[in-house]
Amino acid sequence: MIRKWFVATALVITACSLLSLSSCAHNQHLVGINIQPGNGTFGAVDPSAFFLYKAYGTYIHPPKTVDITNQVTWQSDNPEVAQFTSPGTVSPNTGCGVAQIFASMHDSPNDIVSNLVSITVDGPASLGCPQGTATNILTLNLTSGVSDGAITSSPAGINCGAGGTICAVAFQSGSTVSLTASPDAGHTFLGFTTGCTSGSGNTCNVIINGDVTVTASFD
Repeated sequence: MIRKWFVATALVITACSLLSLSSCAHNQHLVGINIQPGNGTFGAVDPSAFFLYKAYGTYIHPPKTVDITNQVTWQSDNPEVAQFTSPGTVSPNTGCGVAQIFASMHDSPNDIVSNLVSITVDGPASLGCPQGTATNILTLNLTSGVSDGAITSSPAGINCGAGGTICAVAFQSGSTVSLTASPDAGHTFLGFTTGCTSGSGNTCNVIINGDVTVTASFD
């Protein structure tokens, strides 16, 4: 009788253990999604450029974190700026600005949404962003006669040469900056030798499509 009681008890314990394990397996739930890496910036409207993101899901019962990049739904709140071309692959589309990207997944009965990541598309007008806020550095290099005259810019910023020490300024990408050379009395402006987009004589026009150095000299 005692032996039968032990056998019956063991069977009950084993059955309960199996039911418990089965219950745990069926009750595993997704409780969070984290997408990585962080914020990104594209310097042009270039659909061939891309960033790769991963989505990591956090589960309970039992706890674990796994890569669910190919299981989530990837979304952009501004698809004209940032679009998904495949799971986790985000590229510029047709406009400049900022988009928030995120991932979501339905795990009954809940819809789980990830953290937000900012994607910025901001570059020069020549690369598709006429209303962008990006800047580039215009540097004036006076190779001789640094005290024989001055060069100033329009828009204001550059004031380089005699009495001026501002020879490098950030201007809005895509804008045009005009440089004008003014020799001091008794001196001559020899000319702009590199960096000008157009201009002649004492004037140099520069389209800011990247960091640029203009070289000039006085005598």
